[in-house]
Amino acid sequence: MNNDIQFLIECLSTELTTMLMDEYGWDMKQALDELYSSETFKRLNDPESGLYYESAVYVFSYLKNEIETGVVK
Repeated sequence: MNNDIQFLIECLSTELTTMLMDEYGWDMKQALDELYSSETFKRLNDPESGLYYESAVYVFSYLKNEIETGVVK
């Protein structure tokens, strides 16, 4: 994975963590634990998925759905 892709993933991860904290009232540790253990994050880290090019709101919709239903779409 090149540095540009890694940078985009890290930026998205920061935004997603903040969004989780705001949405669910979690502290940073809980938000990071949820994010890093999610299937959505696994896909975000796969350069072949191209998910790192999407907006944080778009990726968050997948993450939120996964958290609330257990299903990744």
